[in-house]
Amino acid sequence: MTDTAQRNRPEGSGGPGGSAKEPKAAPAERGRTTIADGVVEKIAGLAARDVVGVHAMGSGISRTFGAVRDRVPGGAKSVSRGVKAEVGEVQTALDLEIVVDYGFAIADVARSVRENVISAVERMTGLEVVEVNIAVSDVKLPDEEEDEPEPRLQ
Repeated sequence: MTDTAQRNRPEGSGGPGGSAKEPKAAPAERGRTTIADGVVEKIAGLAARDVVGVHAMGSGISRTFGAVRDRVPGGAKSVSRGVKAEVGEVQTALDLEIVVDYGFAIADVARSVRENVISAVERMTGLEVVEVNIAVSDVKLPDEEEDEPEPRLQ
């Protein structure tokens, strides 16, 4: 009878004559974490907007549609506008489209955006950022009106 009881125990469960417990895997090694492209896009979008000299994200058309969507009741601002991410298991690559305020050195703004995005994404996700491509689609002049449509109701 004791033979049967010992044979039915899981291996490493100890007990009389059983072997000592095998060490369990660390909690961090007991599963997989996946991060969606949209998560990385949101982090990168917010980090890029934090840089002085960045007026907006995305092309003129996407900003116009975004402004309309923002005015619709229940419509949320898109923090990932102008950002495209490709996320792998341990690495990510990003493409950003920005509008720079007039008077700022574009190369300096792009460098700051790249540094801020890489820092934020790597810190928050643990992914290695292999590249951040930045396309400057426009320069916001001081006397230009915003791309937002006029409100129909006053």
